[in-house]
Amino acid sequence: MSDLRFRVVETAFKKKAIEVPAPKERPSEYFGKYVFNKAKMFKYLPTKVYQSLMDAMDNGTPLNRDIADAVAAGMQKWALEMGATHYTHWFHPLTEGTAEKHDAFVEHDGKGGMIEEFSGKLLIQQEPDASSFPSGGIRNTFEARGYSAWDPSSPAFIVGDTLCIPTIFIAYTGESLDYKAPLLKALQAVNKAAVDVVRYFNPEVKKVICNLGWEQEYFLVDEGLYAARPDLLLTGRTLMGHESSKNQQLEDHYFGAIPTRVAAFMTDLEIESLKLGIPVKTRHNEVAPNQFELAPIFEECNLANDHNLLVMALMRKLARRHGFRVLLHEKPFKGINGSGKHNNWSLGTDTGILLLGPGKTSEENLRFVTFVANVLMAVYRHNGLLKASISSATNAHRLGANEAPPAIISSFLGKQLSQVLKHLAESTKDDLVSLSGKQGMKLDIPQIPELLIDNTDRNRTSPFAFTGNRFEFRAVGSEANCASAMIALNAAVAEQLVIFKKEVDALIEKGEPKISAILEVVRKYIIESKAIHFDGNGYSDEWKEEALKRGLDCETSVPVIFDNYLNESSIKMFETTGVMTKVELEARNEVKWETYTKKIQIEARVLGDLAMNHIIPMATKYQSQLIDNVYKMKDLFPGEKANTLSTKNLEIIEDIAKRTIFIKEKVDEMIETRKVANIIEEEREKAIAYHDKIVPMLEEIRYHIDKLELIVDDQLWTLPKYRELLFIR
Repeated sequence: MSDLRFRVVETAFKKKAIEVPAPKERPSEYFGKYVFNKAKMFKYLPTKVYQSLMDAMDNGTPLNRDIADAVAAGMQKWALEMGATHYTHWFHPLTEGTAEKHDAFVEHDGKGGMIEEFSGKLLIQQEPDASSFPSGGIRNTFEARGYSAWDPSSPAFIVGDTLCIPTIFIAYTGESLDYKAPLLKALQAVNKAAVDVVRYFNPEVKKVICNLGWEQEYFLVDEGLYAARPDLLLTGRTLMGHESSKNQQLEDHYFGAIPTRVAAFMTDLEIESLKLGIPVKTRHNEVAPNQFELAPIFEECNLANDHNLLVMALMRKLARRHGFRVLLHEKPFKGINGSGKHNNWSLGTDTGILLLGPGKTSEENLRFVTFVANVLMAVYRHNGLLKASISSATNAHRLGANEAPPAIISSFLGKQLSQVLKHLAESTKDDLVSLSGKQGMKLDIPQIPELLIDNTDRNRTSPFAFTGNRFEFRAVGSEANCASAMIALNAAVAEQLVIFKKEVDALIEKGEPKISAILEVVRKYIIESKAIHFDGNGYSDEWKEEALKRGLDCETSVPVIFDNYLNESSIKMFETTGVMTKVELEARNEVKWETYTKKIQIEARVLGDLAMNHIIPMATKYQSQLIDNVYKMKDLFPGEKANTLSTKNLEIIEDIAKRTIFIKEKVDEMIETRKVANIIEEEREKAIAYHDKIVPMLEEIRYHIDKLELIVDDQLWTLPKYRELLFIR
C-alpha cells in the first residue's frame, strides 16, 4: 500500500464517533423551532393578517401589498429574536440544487446610522441574475433580469443566521426557470381535476391535496478517502475500481446494526431536521455496504419537496462534521446497489378521504377503482414522459441494475387489485347496476370486495408500484429534485381526470345513470391501459421483449429519452393543464441535453487525467520492477531454469504492456472524439454523440484499469480501493 494511501486509510480506521448531545427537550418540543410555521404566524401576526395568510396558504387566495408588509414585519421580528441577521430568497434553479443570495436586515436611517428593515416588497420579490442560471436560451447574458417570488404555501425557515424564504424563479418574460413554479401549477391542476371527479361520490369535497413521502438513500464515505479519490471528488462516483471480494453478497448489511459513527451522524441529522420542521421518522442500513436510508412522514407535495432539498443540504453539511462525505450519486460504486429516492405519491381530500385507499363499502371502492384506473391510464399515455422525468446521466447507471427498477415504466398492482380490475373489465353493465323502484339507483358490485390496506405484495423491480393506499414511483434518482417526477406525474393525472369527467358527463347527458357511466368509462380505461400493468420480473429479458410488443417506451439512451418532453401529446398535456408552455419545455430540454453532455465530458476528462497521471505511471513502475527481477533471475540462475522461473513475471509484464497501451490509445481516441462532438452546435445531437461515442469508451478504459488494479503491487496503488472505501467504520 502506498505511503499516502496507508496514512489515509489508517486515519479513517482510527476515527471515532463524535458525541452528539441529545436535546433536553423531546422532539415534539423542538420540532419546527427554526420555522415560521402557523403557530409562529399566529403569535407574530395581527389576527386579520394571519387569517388572510391562512387563506392564501390553504386556498391560493392572492395577498395584497398591505398584508405582505404586515407578514414581513412579523417574520422579521421573529427572525431577529432567533438571531438571524440576513434573509434570502431560497429557490430551485434547473441545476438539481438550490440557490440563495443573502442580504442583511439593514438600511440607512437617514441620520447617519442603520436600522433593521424588511418590507413586504423585499419579502414578495427579488431580482437574481437570470442569465447566470440554466435557462435553455430563454435568458442571454445581455438579458439578465429574472425574478424570485415568495411562495406563501411553504413556510420560511432559518439556517444559521439567515432567514430563508421559499420562492419560485421566473424570467423577466414570465417563463419559469425553476422546478417550484411548474410544480405548484401541476398541483393546482390535479387539485381542480380531482375535485371535479371526487364530487361524483362526495359532493362536499372542496380540495384535493397531493401528498409525497420520499425515501432518501445515500452512501457515506470517510472524508480522507474521499479526498484521495479525484473521481469521487469531481464526479460523485468512482470511474474505476475493482469490486471488493466481499460487498453485499452475504446480505448482512441491510437492516443491520448501524455503525457507531454513522449513528452519531444520523442523530445529528435528525435533530437538525426536526428543528427545521422536517418530520424525519425512519433510518436504517440499506443493502450495499456504507449505504443508508432516511425517510420522513409524508407531507403535502410542495412542502415535502422543499424539505427533501433541505435535507440533502443538511446531509452534506453535517457529514463533514462527522468526518464523512455523503454521496448522493445514483451509482457511486459499480457492482453493488445504487441509491434511489422512492417517491410515495397519493391524493387526499380536505375531508380526510384517501382517494387511492380502498374502502369498506361498494361506493368507496368504486371511487378507489376510479382513481386507480385514471392513474394507470395517465401512466400508460405518458410512460415515455415519466421515464424522461427521472432520467439523467447519473441515474442511467442505476436503472435496471442491483434492485433498481428498469428503464421501462410499468405498474405493479398486486394479486388482489389485479383480479378486481380484471373482473371489472370482463363484467357487463347488467352485472353491476340494478334499479330498485323508488329507491333509485342501487349499487351492486359483487366483484369489488372490501380491500385491506396491505393487500399487495411488493415488487422491487417495478418503477411505479401500488403499495396499499399510494403509488410508489421507485425510479427517481437519489440526487434528483423530486419535483421533476412530480410535475410530470401530477400534470398527466390532471389531464387524465379532465378527460374522464368529460367522457362520464357525456354519457350522463345521454341519459346514462351516473354509476353506470362511471363504470363504463372505468372499464374502458382498465382495458386500454392493460399494457402498463405488469406484476412480473422487470429485470427479465422476456419483459423487455414483451414491453416492446406492448408499445411501451423501451429507449435507453438518455438524450433520446428526453425527446418525450417535446412529443405532441406531452406539449398538449402540459399546455392544457397550464403547467408549462412549449417554449418552457423546449428550453428545459436544452438544459437537460447540455447538462448531460457536461457531466459526461467532466467524467471523460477526469478519467483521462487519472489514467495518464496515476494508473499508467503506477503500472509501468511495477512493470519495471518485474523486468528488473527477470534480469536478476537470469544472472542468478542457469539459462533454462531462469526462463522457467521468470515465465509468470514475463506474462504479467506482457499483460501490463497490453493494457497500458490500450488505455493510452483509448484515452487519446476519446480526446479526439470529444473534440469532434464539441463542435456540434445542436445540444441534442451533441448529447447523443457523447452518449453513443464517449460513454462506451469510459467503460472500455475502466475495464482495463480495474484489471491492472488486480495485478499491480498494492504497495504502489495510490488510490483507495473499494475494500477500503466501503468498509470504513
